[in-house]
Amino acid sequence: MTATETLMTGIALGESPRWHDGRLWFSDWGANEVLAVGTDGTSEVVAQVKSFPLCIDRLPDGRLLIVDSEHGELLRREPGGELVRHADLRSVSDHPWNDIVVDGRGNAYVGAIGSIQGPQPDGDILAVFTPDGRGRKVADNLAFPNGMTITPDGSTLIVAESNAARLTAFDIDEDGGLSNRRVWADLGENAAPDGICLDAENAVWYADVPNQRCVRVREGGEVLATVDADRGCFACELGGEDGRTLFVLAAEWPAAMEGERRTGVLLTAGAPAPRADRP
Repeated sequence: MTATETLMTGIALGESPRWHDGRLWFSDWGANEVLAVGTDGTSEVVAQVKSFPLCIDRLPDGRLLIVDSEHGELLRREPGGELVRHADLRSVSDHPWNDIVVDGRGNAYVGAIGSIQGPQPDGDILAVFTPDGRGRKVADNLAFPNGMTITPDGSTLIVAESNAARLTAFDIDEDGGLSNRRVWADLGENAAPDGICLDAENAVWYADVPNQRCVRVREGGEVLATVDADRGCFACELGGEDGRTLFVLAAEWPAAMEGERRTGVLLTAGAPAPRADRP
């Protein structure tokens, strides 16, 4: 078990952390904001989007993509801060849209959620949106697709299926499609993987809300490390100067979803391996 320190408090519901340019960027779903916070805890609101969910990642040129589920749009933040439409999410599905990951070619993979409770999928899909904004479904029959990551060589996408207690992998095809679906790690019946990140040793950290922890696993499911918290862990990301800081976004559950109090915090912990280089 690894000890944590608190970097930031007063967050409503933090999600979708991404390390970029010396700061951690993340979404506060409850406040409808995208923030960037330095390692000294100094934070800045960089975008405001009235949406729940509200997830982020970056194009290869550094521009931020924002999933505006409320309005069915994938937004792009231009260098001056202007938000423009990048793609029409509803061209693929009318279900709520959740997490996003972008590959080295600028293809944005976004998950849509049809089933909120239970293991049976109902419209839960992954879609790819190419740099020109065109979208199509590339995987279906998922059990609540949540956090996603892509291996450094750009060959494999890993997605957390929260309602199936597993991490699932796909090969990324030349045309952006997904194939060769397989279980990357079976996490056990009590696990509920949410946000995930990949380290340089090809191990995945996953955040787990009901079990109030982040867990590091290798392919196959062997547990390598655990970070415990006093509230639900929604998402995690590796970053810091040497890439060995695990950032954890946590909040009291279910109060965070109900908007009762700002119980969200940003925690940090030392990690045994640095972040993986993004494709």
